[in-house]
Amino acid sequence: MTHDKLQNDLERLRAELAVLARHDPTARDKLDRLINDIEERIGQPADETSHHGLVGGIRDAIRQFETEHPRATAILNDIMVTLSNMGI
Repeated sequence: MTHDKLQNDLERLRAELAVLARHDPTARDKLDRLINDIEERIGQPADETSHHGLVGGIRDAIRQFETEHPRATAILNDIMVTLSNMGI
């Protein structure tokens, strides 16, 4: 169930990317890289260093987007919770 929730959250974030593409290409590019990073790392064996980098990247994105892109921030918060539930 947790993996399905993560996939759902990533799809929601991709939908938000479509909106950002028109208004903020820099934010879109950062979120696109972050989504790719999440998908790549969750498919790999557990590596604490890698997970810390992933969580740090998500936290940085949340801080960067929290005022200008609240929907993306909310989705990123959901992803953080889901990753935490997965032990990441």
